[in-house]
Amino acid sequence: MMTYNFKRDPKSRIILVDVWVDKYYKFKMALDTAASSTTFDVNAMHLLGYPYPTGSKVSKGMVETASGFMEVDIIKTNAISAFGHTVRNVDAQVYDFLAHGIISDYDGVLGIDFFENTKFTIDMKNQTIEVNPA
Repeated sequence: MMTYNFKRDPKSRIILVDVWVDKYYKFKMALDTAASSTTFDVNAMHLLGYPYPTGSKVSKGMVETASGFMEVDIIKTNAISAFGHTVRNVDAQVYDFLAHGIISDYDGVLGIDFFENTKFTIDMKNQTIEVNPA
């Protein structure tokens, strides 16, 4: 079992996570245990130089949010890593936040799909997370 510290945004109190995609691209994500899928902002991908959509198999998907249904691109990444845990060959959603009026300080959300096949514990008091492969 590994224990990792996390930070919370002082204004929104969102848990902030450094997420590495394909070992080279570091995104600042919000941990969202209510989100079923990990979602990246396409603008952040372009700014960080992530080869989207080139090099990624892109398909379309529909997701339901509090605002209703929206179309997203689905990409296949080689690996997504956070908290010392890596998921390989994972599908992730890509959405244009800015085009839909979403202005965010974060590059997307790390969804609950990242923790599939693990046991994880979030300790809000001590601001730690433990991740164990199941």
